[in-house]
Amino acid sequence: MTFLKKTKKKLEKKEYIKKNTKKFNQVFIALFSGGFSTFSILYCVQSILPIFSKQFYLTPAESSFSLSAATGMMAVGMIFTGPLSDVIGRKSIMSVSLFIAAILTIICSTMTSWTAIVLLRALTGLALSGVVAVAMTYISEEIHPNSLSFCMGLYISGNTIGGCSGRLMSSILSEKFSWNIALMIIGIISLISSCFFLYFLPQSKNFYSVSINFSQFLNRFYLQLKNPALFVLFVIGFILMGSFVTIFNYIGYRLILKPFFLCQSSIGLLSIIYLTGVYSSPKAGILINKYHRNDILFISLLLMVTGIFITQFDQLLIIILGLIIFSGGFFASHSIASSWVGSYTKIAKVQATSLYLFFYYLGSSVFGTFGGFFWYHFKWSGISIFILIMLFLGIFLSYKLKKNNI
Repeated sequence: MTFLKKTKKKLEKKEYIKKNTKKFNQVFIALFSGGFSTFSILYCVQSILPIFSKQFYLTPAESSFSLSAATGMMAVGMIFTGPLSDVIGRKSIMSVSLFIAAILTIICSTMTSWTAIVLLRALTGLALSGVVAVAMTYISEEIHPNSLSFCMGLYISGNTIGGCSGRLMSSILSEKFSWNIALMIIGIISLISSCFFLYFLPQSKNFYSVSINFSQFLNRFYLQLKNPALFVLFVIGFILMGSFVTIFNYIGYRLILKPFFLCQSSIGLLSIIYLTGVYSSPKAGILINKYHRNDILFISLLLMVTGIFITQFDQLLIIILGLIIFSGGFFASHSIASSWVGSYTKIAKVQATSLYLFFYYLGSSVFGTFGGFFWYHFKWSGISIFILIMLFLGIFLSYKLKKNNI
């Protein structure tokens, strides 16, 4: 009875951060800095995969290990870092994770062995899991429910700019200097961004520490996995990120070949396309407050399919148009699915978020490397068919959610 009274008091005393307030702006600055650091580190290698292939005599699939190792270990790490934040706090986990990842990136820039690079990238992904797994939980706990979808969209926009900047910087710096210098500079910038994160992020007001009970820990994950609606959203996340990473992993290999023969810095400029997420993510968050989530998700997935079809033409401007449409659909879909998980889950939110992101980044790791098989044997048509099959599965799952009135 005492426990129930305490729980009720905690719920009544929740202090949400509302839109258009000083604290809301501080959260935005902090999460933007954290997202910038996280995703510039995570994806800085994607645009220079052809450089790794050339320097270390690797196939495209082998070169993709530098990204897949990081996203794969991030996926695994999020299963544990999310619940760990239940004990020691959201801000503490995220801050330590950012600093460790930045330092590991600086160390990675000094390596000359491919095995050492992949190992350090895997450790970096493990460190970054502490940010990615917890940030969405922090938002869902601290931001007022009326502003939750909008804030989630802003957070994903910040991640987008970070991913874009990391790819662009690494591409340009690698061509002018070397990939080592590129990673060194990105690591130093991320270290500075981590300081901004630590300074600006408000301490949690709605967080209450709990002790870890291993059986309860496993049971909470089981409860989320056996929920049909959440499981479908997890699989959609797997498909979304897997498709997105695959297309950008191998578009560089396509564009260095005939009839394009683009240089590395030109390929890196394609990262600017990611900025479509700055618009489409918050826009999707606004639209789902007016229309049903299923409808907006369905349309967003169709945009991704449309983008894939457009990239089949061997004209650079048309390919870029296809990538823009594909990316806009992707960021909108991810914004919808991720906020859906947060709003649909009533208990053990951190486990639900961790599982969504586990599937999301596992898709990146699995698809990103497996796509190399399709590139090696069938080139761009193989990549396209592979992604289209997955996206049509995502559309089917979206329809299933609507049919069940979820």
